[in-house]
Amino acid sequence: QVQLMESGGASVQSGGSLTLSCEISAGLYIYSQFEKYCLGWFRQAPGNEREGVAAIDSRGRTNVADVVKGRFTISQDDAKNTVMLQMDSLGPEDTAMYYCAADQWCVDDIPPLGVKPYDYWGQGTQVTVSS
Repeated sequence: QVQLMESGGASVQSGGSLTLSCEISAGLYIYSQFEKYCLGWFRQAPGNEREGVAAIDSRGRTNVADVVKGRFTISQDDAKNTVMLQMDSLGPEDTAMYYCAADQWCVDDIPPLGVKPYDYWGQGTQVTVSS
């Protein structure tokens, strides 16, 4: 079983920065010796569909959505216990619940930003940006 727990959400002023963290349970890595996994950050604002903002795979390849490119950076710590999302130059349009997700059997050459491939999800952490 793979468990994910997000943290780091907060209320910030426009132009500010936040770093979100997602703790990953060891269950994700049972098959990682043989298979590639992917980790993604998604967000969902009230009334909107959940959208992918950034993803990373076990080989370190990243994929960042155009809407946040140049402002958001995804990374994973060396111990692979945590995946982070560094968010800079935040604006009110970034206000949303942010979710971490894991695809244990990632087959895509580029880490996917679509919701469907991801099997495991965290509970989310709220980011609110005021103007």
